[in-house]
Amino acid sequence: QVQLVESGGGLVQAGGSLRLSCVASGGTFSRYTMGWFRQAPGKEREFVAGMSAGGIRINYLDSVKGRFTISRDNPRNTVYLQMNSLTPEDTAVYYCAAAYQGTAYSYWGQGTQVIVSS
Repeated sequence: QVQLVESGGGLVQAGGSLRLSCVASGGTFSRYTMGWFRQAPGKEREFVAGMSAGGIRINYLDSVKGRFTISRDNPRNTVYLQMNSLTPEDTAVYYCAAAYQGTAYSYWGQGTQVIVSS
């Protein structure tokens, strides 16, 4: 059973940056695809970024390409989401998720709130 704990959310002005972190425990981190999702008020949860276990395959939501960067540090069991040039439309609860070797994302963190003020 994998446990995920996010941190790094907060309030930032438009144009600012935040770095989210997610620490995993309870599994072999290097075998999991890691992803970030977000859910804005009144909207469905959406995929933001994902990185394969080996770090080779990376995918982003179109609206964050060029602004957000996902990375992972396997020895530290941590995945990051660097978010630059934030806009109010990025306001959401951000969730870290893990998927084991080709399966669906099935492990989720509790979420961290990001609020971008205009």
